[in-house]
Amino acid sequence: MAKEPKTLQEAILYFADPDNCIAYLVERRWPDGKVKCPNCGREGAQYIPARRVWQCKTRHSKSQFSIKVGTVMEDSAIGLDKWLAVMWMIANSKNGVSSWEIHRSMGVTQKTAWFLLHRVRLALADDRDHKFGTDGGEVESDEAHVGPIPGRMHAGRRRKAHAAGRYSNKSSIHGILDRELRQIRAKVVPNVKRETLQNAILENVAPAAKLYTDQFVSYYGLDQTFLHEVVDHSREYVRGQVHTNGLENFWSLLKRTLRGTYVCVEPFHMDQYLSEQVFRYNNRATKDNPLTDSDRFALAVTQIVGKRLTYSQLTGKEAGSTETPTA
Repeated sequence: MAKEPKTLQEAILYFADPDNCIAYLVERRWPDGKVKCPNCGREGAQYIPARRVWQCKTRHSKSQFSIKVGTVMEDSAIGLDKWLAVMWMIANSKNGVSSWEIHRSMGVTQKTAWFLLHRVRLALADDRDHKFGTDGGEVESDEAHVGPIPGRMHAGRRRKAHAAGRYSNKSSIHGILDRELRQIRAKVVPNVKRETLQNAILENVAPAAKLYTDQFVSYYGLDQTFLHEVVDHSREYVRGQVHTNGLENFWSLLKRTLRGTYVCVEPFHMDQYLSEQVFRYNNRATKDNPLTDSDRFALAVTQIVGKRLTYSQLTGKEAGSTETPTA
């Protein structure tokens, strides 16, 4: 078997061989070497090389299964060579990869590329629920609004947006950064009212953590649970360790991706694009953790199991209906 890839060029050549694709996925899906049937859970399935599928020892209606079953790739007609190349690109491209670029590069339709990218984003989503700021660690909390830029709108649409309110046509996002772990969590929120933001903080931050926010009124009262300090952006942006610059950096990266690569993102899908950006940020190379592109890709591959997204779920419509995808 050829040496595992370290660059995109090597990955494309390596995964052009279907046997390399399967061997790579098997090693990360079943690291103990015991292949389990995704339908009944029994170990010891027998591999059938001629068809590249496994046969479960228990006879049932779905006793034969491929490597795609039980993952985000299930029921996909797209080959593993294209799936893994796209996963490499989206895990390692700092500003993301648009569906139109995948359409041109991989020779699939733009609609297929859009669906494929969203399934990869589902795999990249972080499902961990541990709290930030344990043992009195430092945590930042901040909110942002992403959406159309008023100066680039049609005059009629800009007037309507202005009349409806400053953030009426934007998605509100709340983020939390653990400085010690160098990890971020971010999600779309319905509004930035006190109850909404404080509930999100209480769910994700351990009591007695050092919490740093700006002077936004929705953060008032958090000093009853946390060691809460505020930086007043009308006067200063940094006061010693009290600042939200870590999250401001993340917002900058997110907005650059949305405006430069994806251009038009429906609010309905914003959480998926957030998952993609959070994955890359949380697994970026640092002095303490010098991750490579191959490390980041391998981590993404380990997260594809047990997740499923159908086109009807993605579009919010009944099966068989269609929607014209954009980014």
